[in-house]
Amino acid sequence: MPYFDAASAAPLHPVAREALLASLDEGWADPARLYREGRRARLLLDAAREAAAEAVGCRPDELVFTPSGTQAVHSALSGALAARRRVGRRLLHSAVEHSSVLHAAQAHEAAGGTRAEIAVDRGGRVAAGAVAAALTPDTALVAVQSANHEVGTEQPVQEVAALCREAEVPLLVDAAQSLPWGPVPGDWSLLTASSHKWGGPPGVGLLVVRKGTRFAPQGARDERESGRSPGFGNLPAIVAGVAALRALRSDPGTAAEAARLRALVDRIRTRVPELVPEVEVVGDPVHRLPHVVTFSCLYVDGESLLHELDRSGFSVSSGSSCTSSTLTPSHVLRAMGVLSEGNVRVSLPYGTAEADVDRFLEVLPRVVEGVREKLGAPVAAGGAAEGAEAVTVDALGMNCPLPVIELAKAIGRVRLGGTVTVLSDDEVAAVDIPAWCWTQHQEYVGTEAADQGVAYVVRRSV
Repeated sequence: MPYFDAASAAPLHPVAREALLASLDEGWADPARLYREGRRARLLLDAAREAAAEAVGCRPDELVFTPSGTQAVHSALSGALAARRRVGRRLLHSAVEHSSVLHAAQAHEAAGGTRAEIAVDRGGRVAAGAVAAALTPDTALVAVQSANHEVGTEQPVQEVAALCREAEVPLLVDAAQSLPWGPVPGDWSLLTASSHKWGGPPGVGLLVVRKGTRFAPQGARDERESGRSPGFGNLPAIVAGVAALRALRSDPGTAAEAARLRALVDRIRTRVPELVPEVEVVGDPVHRLPHVVTFSCLYVDGESLLHELDRSGFSVSSGSSCTSSTLTPSHVLRAMGVLSEGNVRVSLPYGTAEADVDRFLEVLPRVVEGVREKLGAPVAAGGAAEGAEAVTVDALGMNCPLPVIELAKAIGRVRLGGTVTVLSDDEVAAVDIPAWCWTQHQEYVGTEAADQGVAYVVRRSV
């Protein structure tokens, strides 16, 4: 069964498995102790730290291991912001950061700090100039990921780092998705990553604080990991995670594998819109990770789509609201202003067979067609040039993607220049109706007051 969700968790690397089993015998003791078993464990920990630092491009004494990438993010944000309190309490981050960054930012705000989001373009990319314009004298920290977790878009970290250095503001980079492919360029100040993204075991994160960066660890503390990550760490998992990273980075075939996966992703990016009508491929087409491609299918329930793909033998992920317990769209897709309904993220692990990609492209069209048929989706949007002046569609109580389906059916009943008003209480409609208009070349007029829900007004342009 093809596993196409490496961006969530990559399969355990064979080298990581071997290192894990070996270190269970050698690395079970407390590395802080001076007896034989403790010294042996300490040697393993020091070797892992040196290897991880070499892969990251930092000094060993700048890197500590944490219980997870999320913990690394929270520690990095709280420690950097606390140390810069006298400068200011303003946090600046992109609108598409990982949810761990957003949760840490919310905690900072609840404690009396302030934050501001940097907008992204439709490809999910931050402009370095937007960061420069947002920097203020009271900015304490800037957070910009190296590559997005949901759509694979790479950010201009090197340019942003130069701007931050000039403004004397530290830059935190979440490098979880990009680190397996190479070190993060630029003069950044802090970096976080997570072992399970590159084939190591879960439960291991990296936190790097470069020398000269002011940092005041918050929360529980002890003498371990320079006081930045308390508790007895999972040394066997650390050794295994670093072994996987080192194996990837030292393998001369990694660059060739990246190029091969990029070619497979290019095939998906090209063929999906040709094979499946009403699809939007999202994410920057150039500045992107080699193994990630994301697309959204109109008139499709994301949860049903993922279930049907799973039944067909494919494990993929989604940022669609229909697959979340909150029934709200991905904040990444919302910030980009792209379709969230029927969203599919394909992230290919190392060694993905070309035949598996070909079979995915063969299966996807009929899966999408089947889900659309069950939902009563229109065969094609639009209709005759003549029709009513205005039509109102009552979609109250309907969840994604039904309000958009009803809009698509109604647009053909109005004349060119006429309007369709969709009444909806589904939060996702605020994202998907404007996105539908963009993909269908219709004019999104805006919203109007309604007795219930929100009235979304669309003018027929084609």
